[in-house]
Amino acid sequence: MNLYHYHLPEKSIAQKPASPRDSSKLLVYKSATNELFFDTFLNLDRYLPPQSLLVMNETKVLPCRVHAMSAKGTVELLVMSNEWQPTDKVLLASCNKKLQPGENIHLPQGHTLTVLESHEKIFRFKPDFDLKKLPEVLARIGEMPVPRYIEHCPLTETEKRKKYQTVFAKKPGSVAAPTASLHFTPRVFKKLAAAGIQKTFLTLHVGLGTFAPVLPEHLATKTLYKEGYEIPKNTAERILRQKKSGQPLVAVGTTATRSLESFARSGELIGSTNLFILPPYSFQIPDALLTNFHVPGSSLMMLVEAFLQHKQAKKHLVEFYELALAHDFRFYSFGDAMLIL
Repeated sequence: MNLYHYHLPEKSIAQKPASPRDSSKLLVYKSATNELFFDTFLNLDRYLPPQSLLVMNETKVLPCRVHAMSAKGTVELLVMSNEWQPTDKVLLASCNKKLQPGENIHLPQGHTLTVLESHEKIFRFKPDFDLKKLPEVLARIGEMPVPRYIEHCPLTETEKRKKYQTVFAKKPGSVAAPTASLHFTPRVFKKLAAAGIQKTFLTLHVGLGTFAPVLPEHLATKTLYKEGYEIPKNTAERILRQKKSGQPLVAVGTTATRSLESFARSGELIGSTNLFILPPYSFQIPDALLTNFHVPGSSLMMLVEAFLQHKQAKKHLVEFYELALAHDFRFYSFGDAMLIL
């Protein structure tokens, strides 16, 4: 059995989110009893133990896909907003065409980027505007970076800016959404609170470390591209109290999981992580994981498989994926969810 590859019919790739968000499907696996349940996300509270603590990523996706003009014609940039700092003088972005140092790229509404150099398909640009204004500029000229595998998305740009964003997004910087959190709604939070389930937040700005394909060098070094994370002091204190009390801690998504495990390893509340989690791996913080259904061969699948093995699951991840497909689950960013207890 190949643990990270499966056949996905094109019709199973979600082209838009469930409406309402919390009507998405939920597969629940209880590793201790080897029980499996199929439900909707609205009923998440029925499966989480009382006194559980959800740890969620409150990053905000920026409209960082930009169409511009070069001497060769139209180019498409993906601005690496996850690596942006307001004090920066240089802008990082990938491009769908080769660019030469000194070349000028003309953005909509009059701005210009000058190519400085490139490294591993990421270009360094000198902008003609203060990078403190980057979120403001992208809000005017950019598009939401909905993944390219969503080929027939019917949403308008205005709808994408609302729906490819969590309801609690707060800190701008991500190039992609923390998709396990897209299912949450105010009424889900209300039901969770009534069941004695609490939540807390950290930030990891999603970038190449999350969505880039796994390369041979990643497997050789057991590292991914770096992504910055920040865990507020009060969040860290709540996490440590939760672990000390023995009450369940639920990581919402792979980005929250990698942030938590990086914190456990380094003790750093603010830092960057290139942590590549794949089997075998002993998780130090999460007791449960809420996640979506991921692209074959991705580092995200490897992380979830590692968590299943850590929980001594009776099945491998691809077997759960086949079950989900048999129950007409929708996959990828706008797809359905899975809870591993």
